Amino acid sequence: METRTLFAALSLGLLAACAQLTPLEAVQNTNIRKAVQNARTRSDHDALTKYFEGAAREMQTKAEEQRKLLEHYEEKGYLYGRQAEDRKSRTWALARKYEESAQANIKEAAAHRQMALEAAQGSYAAQDGQ
Repeated sequence: METRTLFAALSLGLLAACAQLTPLEAVQNTNIRKAVQNARTRSDHDALTKYFEGAAREMQTKAEEQRKLLEHYEEKGYLYGRQAEDRKSRTWALARKYEESAQANIKEAAAHRQMALEAAQGSYAAQDGQ
């Protein structure tokens, strides 16, 4: 019974991970792109840094879930018969996709952290010049 519960929970996680973007997520992506394009101040870049760090953590969590699911498929592949290899490869691909996304978000956060620092230094330089 415990194996069935684990499988059900992991299956739901996989389905959620594979789902297409909802309209809300599509709007959020558009809003983030606009925020990135319009960021000028230190607080703008600080907010974007926090957003991208949070997105990276979320992607790392999803990658970890996929690695656990992959481990399950490798240990209990006999439960899935012919589908075991397909499930393993799809799960591995999703884990890799999430890890790559996490790395991209980390880089984006670092870039905005640097821009926030430069914006802060620029505002101090402008105040010194007055």
